[in-house]
Amino acid sequence: MSRLKQTLQQLHDQQRKALIPYITVGDPHPDATVGLMHALVRGGANVLELGVPFSDPMADGPVIQRACERALRHGTSLRRTLEMVVEFRRDDAITPVVLMGYLNPIETWGVEVFAQHVQAAGVDGVLVVDLPVEETAELSQCMKARNLDCIFLLAPTSDDTRIAAIAREASGYLYYVSLKGVTGSDRIDVDSVAAKLAQIRKHTRLPVAVGFGIRDAATAAQVGAVADAVIVGSMLVSEIERGQDAPAELPQRLERKLRKLRNALDSLD
Repeated sequence: MSRLKQTLQQLHDQQRKALIPYITVGDPHPDATVGLMHALVRGGANVLELGVPFSDPMADGPVIQRACERALRHGTSLRRTLEMVVEFRRDDAITPVVLMGYLNPIETWGVEVFAQHVQAAGVDGVLVVDLPVEETAELSQCMKARNLDCIFLLAPTSDDTRIAAIAREASGYLYYVSLKGVTGSDRIDVDSVAAKLAQIRKHTRLPVAVGFGIRDAATAAQVGAVADAVIVGSMLVSEIERGQDAPAELPQRLERKLRKLRNALDSLD
């Protein structure tokens, strides 16, 4: 059983919801990322989702686009991202790490080389935003051969045929995008999310995580009441942007922010 599957299974057995924060690697500076990762774990993260900076992050709104720009200005690359995971693993061998990014850097390396390096660094799963399930066979095979998880996005527009096809290939968890549009959008309709999750669960036993539009503890609790996991990104990346001129304070700021969401999820009956 992979580290990711084990963590999510333990939370399920404890009747607890997983909290999955996202940050962009290298934002506001590469030297800050590992410290922020540890701070998020202290704040209650169960899984860390790391955004690999890319020049054209099409699924991301302005907040994460700006984070990618800051990270790229400092030369943050896929290789540097994996070096940060290695550094994180020196002190934390437990918390699963998922890379979220785009296909171009992977193709530049080659799928087999990418999978080898990901495994060696201590990454547990990969979500490639612009890789459709119909074209994922090579990456899925390389990842699964190394006991690593391939995670896929599902959208409000995904029909039963699409959900079933993705569920057959996915492992770890499914990422349900709660809103049409990009990251940083708001106004989640929790009733619509609940209905869609019921539809998704007809096709899979994997945990279903919900992301996009979760801005505060109240929203996290509403979504956590119907989902297996809550993903929060733009809220944290906005906090990094606001505090980029005082980077030494950022770990505590992110820890406090995430702790509020953790407490809200743990208060669910």
